[in-house]
Formats: sequence, structure tokens, C-alpha cells
Amino acid sequence: MKKLTIRARLTLVYAAFFLVGGVVLLGVTTLLVSQQVPSAISGKHVLSSTPSGPPMDEGRQMLSERIRTVTTTSLISQGSIGLLLVGAASVGFGWLVAGRALQPLHRVTETARRLSVGAGRGLHERIVMDGPQDEVRDLADAFNLMVEQLDAAFDGQRRLVANASHELRTPLAMNRTLVELAVSRPGASEDCIQLGTSLQTVNERHERLIDGLLTLADSEHGITERTPVDLADIAGHVCDQLGVPCDGAAAAITRGDPILLERLVQNLVENAVEHNVPSGLVSVTTETVGEDVVLTVANSGPIVPHYEIESLFQPFRRLNRERTGGGRGFGLGLSIVRSIARGHGGSVTAVPRDGGGLVVTVRLPGPGTASPREAV
Repeated sequence: MKKLTIRARLTLVYAAFFLVGGVVLLGVTTLLVSQQVPSAISGKHVLSSTPSGPPMDEGRQMLSERIRTVTTTSLISQGSIGLLLVGAASVGFGWLVAGRALQPLHRVTETARRLSVGAGRGLHERIVMDGPQDEVRDLADAFNLMVEQLDAAFDGQRRLVANASHELRTPLAMNRTLVELAVSRPGASEDCIQLGTSLQTVNERHERLIDGLLTLADSEHGITERTPVDLADIAGHVCDQLGVPCDGAAAAITRGDPILLERLVQNLVENAVEHNVPSGLVSVTTETVGEDVVLTVANSGPIVPHYEIESLFQPFRRLNRERTGGGRGFGLGLSIVRSIARGHGGSVTAVPRDGGGLVVTVRLPGPGTASPREAV
């Protein structure tokens, strides 16, 4: 019973109530008929028969009992057949009535799905529910109130990201300009040039951190515009820039944001190169599997335990669950990869490679497949 849908359960309840009511009605009707038949027969014989006596009374009683038995049996058998036929029809009628009663809930579900698709663009749609102020109307009002609060929260987050982008990048750009002027001015001492170079390195590191955080925040907002993109072209471009072979790049067309998808591939390839052993393996392949496109990046490197893989996808986390230190990266690369993949309706998985290293697989919907966030 728990595995049945609400509509099926309501249909069974309607049919059960109808059958119980029909059985009760048939029983009461049979009882009343069985009580009325003898008196009706006796009254008819009294009016039509003048002789009386024990033989006549006994004959009337036997005739009355026989007629009552035949009438009751016929009523029960014919009534049961009719009850079963009408009961079968009541199941179909109950299915239609249950669907009609659940129609407002379908409207709530469809609205929720449309809002989940446009969560990155705002939650401006509301459920317009006509009718009396009943339980379904209360549900729609509560849903609208929740969406309104979420919409305000998303707007506040977008404003925060925009303001943070401006407030954080502006002083860093000014620092970079001032350091470049100080280093490039005539007569700059060797100590000044060395200090300026160190400051430029620190400034670039902070710029990369801010850029990674903003990319992570933007990708979690959802993809607002999708265009056909071939992951093979992106993988080839990124591999050419980083000097990594990309021999297994077959056509893998998906729909999404080209800039974010390029960042996804770049983060994976850079991560594979950075954590590789000298003269190790870096493999980048793309392919189409069924209705999905698959990007696979593998590298040799240190042995990664299975239980440590999930921590690699957490922001500011590295192997052995340690916070990032003063190295080149910040532990945001794989976090950004997963966020971008999810924003495109895809997924990212990683497994240890035999002999050390990782095999990271990104699976995205093909151009003709609606992602879970797009399906309504």
C-alpha cells in the first residue's frame, strides 16, 4: 500500500467506500423485501380466497416461504452482479475524481520544477490558486512565501558577489599597477625590484583566489544561457596551452556555457599536471556514451585512498583532509569542477588509478537531452 501513488490510494478508498455502501444497501434491501413478501402474499390470498382452514393456511405459508426464498435469492445474485459491474466502473470514476482532486498539487509541482530551472535567474514566479481557502490553497500560499524568501536571499547573494568582485579586485589591480610602476621606474634598486617581484607574486596569488571564489559562486547560481559546445575542441585548446597530449578527443557535443566548461577542463588538466610525478602520465579523452558526453582526465601520481577522494572536492581541502597551505593552489580546483558540472546537469566522479594518481570522469547531458534541472 505504501508503494502506491496518492492517486491510486484515493481511488482504492473511493472504490472501497462505494462497495461497502453497496453491500450495506443490498443487505438492507434484501431484508426489507424478505419481510414484505409474505404479508403481501397473505393479503392477496385473504382478498381473493374465501375458504379458510388449516390446509389453506398451511398452503399459503409454504407458498409464501417459497416465493420469499426465490425473491431473496434472485435479489442477492442479481444485485451482487450489478454491484460488481458498478463497482468496476466506480474504480475508473474514482481514478478520474482523484486526478481532478490532485490537479492543484500538480500545479504546485510544475511551478517548483520551473523555478528550479530558473533558480540562477531569480525566483519570480508564483502559484496562482483559485478557489476556496482550503488545505491546498494554504499549501500554495506557504509555498509562495517560501519562494519569496528564497528569491530575496538569492538576490542578496548576487549583490554580494557583484560587490565583492568590485571591492576585492579594485584594490588588487591598484596594488599591481603601483608595484609595476615601482619596479619599472628608472634607477630602481635591486632590493626594490626583488621586493616588487615578491609583492607581484603575492598579488597574483590573491587574484587567483578571488577569481576562483567568484567562479565557484557564479557556477552555483545556475547556467542562464546554453549554447552547443564540443568538449573535444575545448580539451584540445586547453591541452595545447598546457603542453599535454590529447589524442583521445572524439566529438562530444553538449549544451552549456563555453567559458565555464573551459574552466572545468582547465582545472582538471592543471590539477593532473600539478600533482603528477616526473615523466608521469597525463591522459585527456572525450567521447559520447549513449545520450551523454564524457570527459576523462587521468594522471599518475601519489596513491589516493578511496576514503580521501570526497574530501578533494571540498573547498580549501587537499589530500589527507588538511587545509591548504602556502602552495600554489587553494584547493578550489575540483570544487569548481563539480559545481560547474552540476550547474550543467552533469556529475563528476573520481577513482584511484592503478599504480597511483586519479581518474576523474565528467559526465554531461548531450545536446538533445534535458538535464534534471531543465526537465519539467
